[in-house]
Amino acid sequence: MTRPDQDTFAMRAQQGLKHDSSSVRLRAALAVGTTPDPRYVDLLIERCAVEPDFSVREMLTWALTRHPCALTVAKLVDELRSAGAQARSQALHTLSKIGDRRAWPAITRALLTDADDEVARSAWRAAVVLVPEGEAAELASVLATQLGRGNRETQLSLSRALIALGEVIMPALQAAMADLDPRVRAHANATQQLSQDPDAGFALAIEEAKRVVALGTTGESG
Repeated sequence: MTRPDQDTFAMRAQQGLKHDSSSVRLRAALAVGTTPDPRYVDLLIERCAVEPDFSVREMLTWALTRHPCALTVAKLVDELRSAGAQARSQALHTLSKIGDRRAWPAITRALLTDADDEVARSAWRAAVVLVPEGEAAELASVLATQLGRGNRETQLSLSRALIALGEVIMPALQAAMADLDPRVRAHANATQQLSQDPDAGFALAIEEAKRVVALGTTGESG
């Protein structure tokens, strides 16, 4: 009896999610999440790949988390093979919010070292959430290969991901502190400082680490 109303709602939701106005798209995503329906899943994932507004993307992710994992996880994993960076990044972000560890095998080294910083950052966050017990040390080793990468925001994301793994990061971090690349050494030192003092500002930790690296370099050359 309610099928016509459901069909009308689905049509309006579809139109709303593709509307030119970001506020209309935001309300449509909220409505879809408030009233989950399997028919929305493909459309939500499709919109995640192209949605330009951050707030709307966050609402799309929330709407996907409101649907059963059986309907969303496999489709999101498929998105990780997309040629589009935003599709990969948003799928990873959504998987981290869902937290279903069955997605873990899809968090590949290729994603953790993706050339696109946003994809890599999303992969780091997802990996920390999804990593099974006993595999954190191996994950830390892969993440440590990315030390020194990118701008301060990217480096902070990596430091936070490493710190979230706990003490298992120390062997990889110690090795990075002896790396030939001063950026890697500085980032590793800053990560260690941040792990010891979570309230310390990352910018200050980086600057202090750079001074330590510079002094070490000067000492070696002298």
